[in-house]
Order: sequence, then C-alpha cells, then structure tokens
Amino acid sequence: MRQDNPAEDESSLSATFTPLKQATFAVLWVATVFGNVGGFMRDVASAWLATELSSSPFDVAMIQVAAVLPICLFAIPAGALADIFDRRRMLIAVQAMLAAVSGVLLVLIRLHALTLGYLVVLTFLGGVGGALFGPAWQSIVAELVDRSQMNRAVALNSLGVNVSRSIGPALGGVALVAIGAAATYGVDVASDILVIAALLWWRRAASAKKQIPEQFVGALRAGMRYARASPELHRVLVRAGIFFLFASAVWALLPLVARQMLGGSASLYGILLSGVGVGAIFGAVLLPAVKRWAPPDALLLAASLLSAAVMMGLVLFPSRAVAVCLMLLLGVAWIAALTTLNSAAQAILPGWVRGRGLAVYLTVFNGAMAVGSLAWGSIAGAVGIRAGLLIAGLGFAVAAVLVYRLKLPGSDGDLDTPGNWPEPSRSDSLGSDRGPVLIQVEYRIRMEDRAAFLASVNKLSIARRRDGAYAWGVAEHTDDAERIVEWFLVESWAEHMRQHERVTNDDAHLHKEVSAFHFGSEPPVANHFVALGKADD
Repeated sequence: MRQDNPAEDESSLSATFTPLKQATFAVLWVATVFGNVGGFMRDVASAWLATELSSSPFDVAMIQVAAVLPICLFAIPAGALADIFDRRRMLIAVQAMLAAVSGVLLVLIRLHALTLGYLVVLTFLGGVGGALFGPAWQSIVAELVDRSQMNRAVALNSLGVNVSRSIGPALGGVALVAIGAAATYGVDVASDILVIAALLWWRRAASAKKQIPEQFVGALRAGMRYARASPELHRVLVRAGIFFLFASAVWALLPLVARQMLGGSASLYGILLSGVGVGAIFGAVLLPAVKRWAPPDALLLAASLLSAAVMMGLVLFPSRAVAVCLMLLLGVAWIAALTTLNSAAQAILPGWVRGRGLAVYLTVFNGAMAVGSLAWGSIAGAVGIRAGLLIAGLGFAVAAVLVYRLKLPGSDGDLDTPGNWPEPSRSDSLGSDRGPVLIQVEYRIRMEDRAAFLASVNKLSIARRRDGAYAWGVAEHTDDAERIVEWFLVESWAEHMRQHERVTNDDAHLHKEVSAFHFGSEPPVANHFVALGKADD
C-alpha cells in the first residue's frame, strides 16, 4: 500500500481524525464505540462474577481463555466467510448472536441459576461472535475510507476500542454496584441493537462480481496457502505472537490484582481497566507525532518494554494510586502495539484475501492471549500472583529485545488489482472443476543473464504460491541451456482463473521484470495442461 501524502502534517490532531469526515465510516465507528462500551461492561461483569464463583487463579483466568479461544478456532473460517459473503449481512447476524448471549446471561442471573460452568460456556459463545465479527469488521475499513486514509482509519479503530475501554469498564464497575449484573448485561444488549441499526442504515456498494465465485472450502484453502507463502505476513505474526503471549499475563491476572493484591471491589477493577482506555486515548493522540521519528519496529519494542515495566511495577509498588498510573502507561503501550501490528498486517494484504489474512492475524493474537492466560494463570496458582507477574515482566523484556531484529514489513506496496490480466484460452469442453492444472511459461534467457533471471523468477514464485499454486519450479532444456521453463501446479482450472483475478500491480511489475530477461521476437510462451483421468477411464 502506498504511503500517505508526505506533504500532509501527520502529527496534527485534525489529520488523525480525517477518516471521520466520511459519513459512513463515522456512523459505523460511533456505533461500534457504543457497542464496544456494552461489550466491556459485559466483560467486567463476567470477570467479576467469576471471582465470586471461584477464588482460584486458574478458574478466573478461564474466563479470559473462554473469551479468546473461539477466535483461535473460528477466526480463519470467519475470514473466509468475510471474503466470499456479504460482510454487512454477516456483521448484522453476528451482532444479533452477541445480543442473544448477553440476554441469556441476564435471564440466568434473574433466575439465580448462573454457575461458573454456564459463565464459561456463554463467554465462549460470545467469543465465537467476536471471532466472526473481527475479520469482517476489519475488512470493511478499506470499503469505507479512501486508500490514502487506511492507516489513520486503522488507528481510529484502535482508538475507538480504547475509548470504549476507558468508558465501558468504569461504567461496568459502577453498574455492577448500582444496578446489578443482570442490568449490566441488559445495557450490552441495547448496545448490540444500536450497532445492528447502524449496519442496516449502511447501503454497501455492490462489489465487483467475480468471474468464478469461491466456495467456502476452496476459499479456506486459498487463504491458508496465502498465509503459508507470505514471508511478510510471517514476520507480523511472529512479532504479534511474542507480544500478546506475554501481554496476556496482566489481562488474565488483573481481576485478582484488584481483589487480592489491592483489596478492591468491582469498581476498582473497572477503574483499572478504564485507566488502560484513557492511556490508550492519550497514546492515540500522540502516535502520529511519535511515528515521525520512531519506525514501527522501535515503537513495538518500546511498547513491549513499557508493558513489561508495568507488570513489574504492579508488584514492586502495590498501591491503588500507583496501579491506576501504571494502567495509564499500559494503555499507551497497548494502543501503540495494536496499531503498529494491525497496520502492518493491513498494509501487506490484497483485497481478495484481506479477511482471511486478518483472520490469521487475529488467530495468532487471540491464540497467544489464550495460551498465555492459561500459562500465567497456572504459574500464578503455583508461585503466587506477585511472582507470576514478575516472571512475565522479565520474560517480556528479554523476548522483546531478542525478537527486535525480525523487522516488520513496509507498507509501500501497490496491492490494487489491474483487472485486465489476460485470460488463457481453453476448449469449450474444459470444465472449471477440472484439475490439477500445470502451467508452463517458457523463456529464452542468455547465459550471462541467468543468475539475475533466477533471482527475479524466485521472487515471482512467492506470488504464484500466495495466489494459488501448490507447487512451483524452474527447469532448463537438456539440449538448449537458454530455454528455461517456469512451471507451477494449481488445484483446478477455476482456481487458476482466480489467480488471474488476484494479480496485483506489484505482481504485474514483477512479471515485467522477469519477462525483461527474455530475448527473441516473440514474448514468453505460456502453456496450460489439465490432468486427464486414469489411463483406463
């Protein structure tokens, strides 16, 4: 994705909020902020009810696990659904599901029938809704704002979550004391209805119809192939996994920090979470200016070290006032890391696979949170909350320094699809489901150009694999060393046709770079072969 216009003042506050000038983005953003406020109120109620139902650190951490584990299990299928179905309708259905979950919790409390088991199961179902919602919501950002505003829109989404985080937990804590858990869940139901209303108001522009629409299973395979073949995405995932694995410690243990270490009530827990949100808002305002002199890798390192310092500070200075101040710092670190990692993922994903790619990112994000929550809950149960936080903080600092050398990818690629990539000819009898398909592209390459050609064509192999090839190679003719064939295999003719739809401008430029080594009066020759059945068929 190309960079924003360098002539614009990236550090100005008005530049930060520019995407809100686009009405549809603004309406959905505001509605989602209210929806997230309700969601955070629900989460505070659930986390606090868990401490009343059990005093075990492991049991309390299970609420965090139940919230994020579904995203590990379902985010990738949800990403495939977001790429092949109408995202607006999908978001409406998911919001209705989330409203139903909070409604059931409300009823169980009214009937005095809520148990830890029910709470974990319903939290899990709420996590399923979050898994389905996340990829679709993040994928529509590119539909709501101009391409030059993408990074700011991503940052505003993170800001919106943390505005909600600053309000929701405090309201949740106050609501628990003032009106009870059942009414708190009722507020969440109302917020979900508000989001549904905003989505119904949005008239989504019709997307370009694909020549051969993807089916769910094929779309899932294509998304996983892309993720496996994208080294840029691998770097984002590793950095995200390390960060969230260690950062999960403070989120999993914070209810017990508030209750046992600080001797507080639900309102204190809500205030601590609100401190994170307020810090995140402050951090979001500062980020545009900070990004002018701090590259993404340095920003992520600073966020990691600051988060580690917060964990150790909670242990070394166990007072409520200090804890609130530390939560403000955690909010600054949290939004810096979230915005940096999410922007890096968005910037390297073309539109056709954005939902699936973001789903893989969300899977790693929440998988690391789930595994980390289980691990830190178990460690805290064995050695105590204070020792568990110290171990997590020290480990976080060491890991952040070690992984710093694995640089995040840049965001200067052109991922638009030209839309005019030539289609191969085929006979009328060739069905779209036939396969596998062997594609051969024959070049004439001078011996003195061979090394440079191989370097370029090997870069092209990454694009071939990302876009659908499951095998790739290059070979020379046994009688003529200047005849070189690039070959790759695709599972079906339909999938090869989708490859043509997936070619980005960057890929097209790479094709031209490879073809420039070819000499002769005719361009490189491409041949296509479709597998026959068995010999006795």
